[in-house]
Amino acid sequence: MFDIAPSEFLLIAIVAIVVIGPKDLPMALRTAGKWIAKVRRVSNHFKSGIETMIREAEMEEMEKKWREQNAAIMAANPPVDAGAVVDAAGVAHPLIEHTPIDPEIAAHAPTEPMPEPTPPPVTHPDHPA
Repeated sequence: MFDIAPSEFLLIAIVAIVVIGPKDLPMALRTAGKWIAKVRRVSNHFKSGIETMIREAEMEEMEKKWREQNAAIMAANPPVDAGAVVDAAGVAHPLIEHTPIDPEIAAHAPTEPMPEPTPPPVTHPDHPA
């Protein structure tokens, strides 16, 4: 992280023991650890805030790109009339209107709906019907 060589670390430890003293060294190391932890928390909070801003900016760029592509697609393919059918080639054909039923034929049509077919009875191989 800070690229401290082992000989440099040993020199720092000897100076710390001489200056601070062996009696107060654990308390000084504890205080230094608390400060380092606080600095790490602040830097992680800052880092996550920056990453969130970057993600939001990327999302805005992607949404803008998608809107542009959607507009280009919609311009290239205009909406089809509700009364038309589009074939495989993309050509819209108007729907064929059905001619009304001849009144003479309609007079002979059944007025009640046809009954539902009944299923055949279930037979068991051991018991003949």
